[in-house]
Amino acid sequence: MRLVRYSSPSSRSLTPFSGRFASSPWSGLETEIDRLFTASLGELAGAAASTARVPVDLYEDKANTYVRVELPGVSRDDISVEVVDGFLSIGATRKTPAAEGQAEQSFAFNRSLRLNDEVQTDKIAAVYENGVLTVTLPKREVAAPKKITVAVQ
Repeated sequence: MRLVRYSSPSSRSLTPFSGRFASSPWSGLETEIDRLFTASLGELAGAAASTARVPVDLYEDKANTYVRVELPGVSRDDISVEVVDGFLSIGATRKTPAAEGQAEQSFAFNRSLRLNDEVQTDKIAAVYENGVLTVTLPKREVAAPKKITVAVQ
């Protein structure tokens, strides 16, 4: 079994310069600082209806690929799992009740993953238990050569 932490690729880089700057130990610093600011300011920017990307864990065995998403505090009714045009879309909404002097807050989480041709889309199953959503993506059976024994009579 393999466990792969999937995160979106970053398009910014400090490597437009060639030569001595390309191998600098500081070359990834700007990208990491941008990622940290985006992660921290994204939570502060939209208090009323913010949309955030949720990290997912992908792992597989011989028969299935699994997508695991941690969604603490989300009701089962507020989770949607859809397969449309070769993409698995997972959406969830978490509502925080109004506190004294504050309005009710709502946060929306969305994630889409491209499915490969190995997945049997008609047999996809999802289970939500203890704040963790696990989506099972069954793989197609490979047409293996079948050996036929010949009986001599």
